[in-house]
Amino acid sequence: MVLNVDGERFTVTRRAGSRGVYDFDWESGPNPGYGFTAAVHGAAAMRREELEDAARGFLKQVDPATGYIGD
Repeated sequence: MVLNVDGERFTVTRRAGSRGVYDFDWESGPNPGYGFTAAVHGAAAMRREELEDAARGFLKQVDPATGYIGD
């Protein structure tokens, strides 16, 4: 699934064999292949709103100068 959040585009893939685990590839980001993983416990799936919230949380951590999560 393609997810557009705050002007950024992510390809979100539900990880096969792992209940409630999603891999986010930051397609519009400055670093090819960079992204993150999010998971939900106690449920089989994350709702779209939860996926969007996860992407926003990731973006808040990214250092604009490097395009990577900062220290």
